[in-house]
Amino acid sequence: MTLTDFIDRHYRHFNAAALRAAAGAWRDLIDGGGQMLLTLAGAMSTAELGLSLAEMIRAGKVHAICATGANLEEDLFNLVAHGRYLRIPDWRALTAEQEKDLERRGLNRVTDTCIPEAEAFRAVEAPLRELWRAADAAGERRLPHEYLYELIRDRTLADRYRIDPADSWLVAAAEADLPLFVPGWEDSTLGNVLVAEQLGGGLDRPGPVLGGTEYMVALAEWYVRTSTGLALAEAPDIDADPNAAPVGLFQIGGGIAGDFPICVVPMIRQDLRRWCPYWAYFCQISDSTTSYGSYSGAAPNEKITWGKLDVDTPKFVIESDATIVAPLVFGYVLGW
Repeated sequence: MTLTDFIDRHYRHFNAAALRAAAGAWRDLIDGGGQMLLTLAGAMSTAELGLSLAEMIRAGKVHAICATGANLEEDLFNLVAHGRYLRIPDWRALTAEQEKDLERRGLNRVTDTCIPEAEAFRAVEAPLRELWRAADAAGERRLPHEYLYELIRDRTLADRYRIDPADSWLVAAAEADLPLFVPGWEDSTLGNVLVAEQLGGGLDRPGPVLGGTEYMVALAEWYVRTSTGLALAEAPDIDADPNAAPVGLFQIGGGIAGDFPICVVPMIRQDLRRWCPYWAYFCQISDSTTSYGSYSGAAPNEKITWGKLDVDTPKFVIESDATIVAPLVFGYVLGW
């Protein structure tokens, strides 16, 4: 029995049924000529989601990614330092003193996994500083992920790889030149390194790295081009209703990685007063409880009121742990 057969036979009710329906609708979207934007929140890269996400990218099932700065860099950290990571199965039982000992040893804990500072952060930081300084000297400014793409394409860190690069979603994205959007990048480790470099006088300000508003411009351009075939400047006014290609959003977790891309549609329609279609598919994997005032836990129908989804947009919520659910959805979409 294949994974797909297993899900079709056993995933019939409740969250299991939502998983099967969402995965099937993803297939339908792609088969109908649509494209999918995936969002990554939490610590999915440290959870090694690249094992399945990289294959989704290579198979043409994911066409753009919106990730937190942590997920952007942590896939690269895992690529160069995986063998030095430390797993702590009994992490719930750690005392404050044991946590302090991990800090002294340069081990930064993410739930049950510790990222080694010297082998991960500093190994990536050194060549990245060189790229930033060269761009700064030349008066160039680029988006954060473009520098990491350059490190991968130039194989600057290839001799440090500790896993098969085929299991890195960032490597797959760089090879495919996948559109990537990283709002709030400055709160990541490498974002902190950039600010420290500026404060220490090593880089000018505003410096060689663009920020969130530039990412929103890039996202708007991508969305209009992908959904209408037109450049943003050529998009019709809001009263038009041309033919459109469907673009879906599959959201893992909540936070800025999901909130940032989904609001591009009302921005284009309501603020820019240009026409674009609503998101044609929406699914969120989340364990956030639906509650008053919650964004991550808001039911999809609330997004209709904000001009993000339409009445007939397929909408799914899978209330579960994304480290368990996401690979199953990916496997179904891939036909495993």
